[in-house]
Amino acid sequence: MWPPAVNLLRRLNPRLCAFPKGACLKAAHSSSSSSVISRSSSSSSLSQPHDGLYPEHIPTTLLQKALLAVGSGAAALHDPYRHDMVAVLGETTGHMTLIQLRDNMRNDPEGYSILMKRPRIRLSTLDLDKMAAMPEGSFGKEYLRFLNENRVTPDSRAEVRFVDDEELAFVMQRYREVHDLLHTLLGMPTNMLGEVAVKWFEAANTGLPMCVLGAVLGPLRLKPVRLQTLLTTLGPWAVKNGQKSRCVLNIFYENRWEQYIEDLREELGIEPPPLSVS
Repeated sequence: MWPPAVNLLRRLNPRLCAFPKGACLKAAHSSSSSSVISRSSSSSSLSQPHDGLYPEHIPTTLLQKALLAVGSGAAALHDPYRHDMVAVLGETTGHMTLIQLRDNMRNDPEGYSILMKRPRIRLSTLDLDKMAAMPEGSFGKEYLRFLNENRVTPDSRAEVRFVDDEELAFVMQRYREVHDLLHTLLGMPTNMLGEVAVKWFEAANTGLPMCVLGAVLGPLRLKPVRLQTLLTTLGPWAVKNGQKSRCVLNIFYENRWEQYIEDLREELGIEPPPLSVS
């Protein structure tokens, strides 16, 4: 997933990959190779605090970050499903917003608990059998249904590498891993219209530049009928709810699996979707 970004960094600064040939790419592939749908006990160093920066971190200068941001932004615009490029764009453009989100989490009891415990949403941390046995309408049951219907896995989320602060890296990783939970809460599928609607919500709720850019440019790839639906119905609903709901990073979702999704939406201030999207 990461080789394009890593290759660019090698050209910009060969010292970043001064170890044996191929080792940099092997390191870049480590997150994707551990993302095979299994119950393997893979765990990230972001799950626990570290002194200084984290092992996955790739140091970059401001110039390198700018070049990565431009390149990944262009690639993501060309193909919004290039999740590797979307990830690089988010990490190289969101520093100030990540600080604001981190401070928000520190000032929220539930958010602070998340920062301290560093939970990860991975197949290895989910009890899928227990979630499957939960009542219809429970958050855990609906999330499992979302994963199955859309054929996605939480293990597909790339590890953070370009954020120059360990705690901020965890905040970015947490945002990345709760994305599919937001799809579940908002009742949005993973097609282009559903993704853009979620991006509008995330942009209003988190302010991350990557989300704002996706909210602005995403509609350009929609067909006229779907664009009209976004602009007249889904978009206003997503922005309104993103602005008035709690920060989505302050929810300890792992403790909410048995809560009914309608009750969770009401608690967070999220209105049910105005229409069904398929």
